Amino acid sequence: MKYQKARSSASSRDTAGKRGKGVSQGKTGAPGRGSGTVRIISGRFRGRRLPVLDSEGLRPTTDRVRETVFNWLMFRVAGSSCLDMFAGSGGLGFEAWSRGARRSVLLEKNHQVFQNLKRNAGLLADRDSAGGLEVIEGDALSWVRSYHGEPFDIVFLDPPFRKGMLEEALALLPGIVRPDGFVYVEQESEAAITLPGFLRPYREGRAGQVVYRLFQMAAEGPEKEPA
Repeated sequence: MKYQKARSSASSRDTAGKRGKGVSQGKTGAPGRGSGTVRIISGRFRGRRLPVLDSEGLRPTTDRVRETVFNWLMFRVAGSSCLDMFAGSGGLGFEAWSRGARRSVLLEKNHQVFQNLKRNAGLLADRDSAGGLEVIEGDALSWVRSYHGEPFDIVFLDPPFRKGMLEEALALLPGIVRPDGFVYVEQESEAAITLPGFLRPYREGRAGQVVYRLFQMAAEGPEKEPA
């Protein structure tokens, strides 16, 4: 299990909508008054509830949406390499780890939220594969721009709402996601974005004021631009 500090993600997911049903309010032992929990739905840590800091801007993906998304990805998560670019509660990255991802990287800018992610990662570590779970403190967009490692099989994109960050994040995906890899996008329903040509629509759903989509990278996408 790795904890790193990068140069300065855009911060945790925006509270533009209501706090999702996947977060229970009340005492959980997590730091910060009014903290809640996020539940891992399936895999080796099925049913485990992880403390979530009640931090401004935190908008965890609901249980129902996560279950749908991972059903779409059912046979693709085990053994994969995943990136949760705007981790927040960590629900997406930790769910992938529970379901057998070989590597799951969680990026988070907010220091207190990052610390909480570190504690939760410790609860999910195991001796055989702990090195594959990475929690990194820093700006997601800056980290991706400077990344030169192995492309990811799956990238989760749930940036803060109404900050205009989604299109910028999408533009950075070539070279970060392998050809035929998958990109999950969650955004406010009223937002209009221009999708890059290297993304192919795969599945789509709606939950209240949130639209969530799964895309697949083109088999031969454009090369990553030099940093």
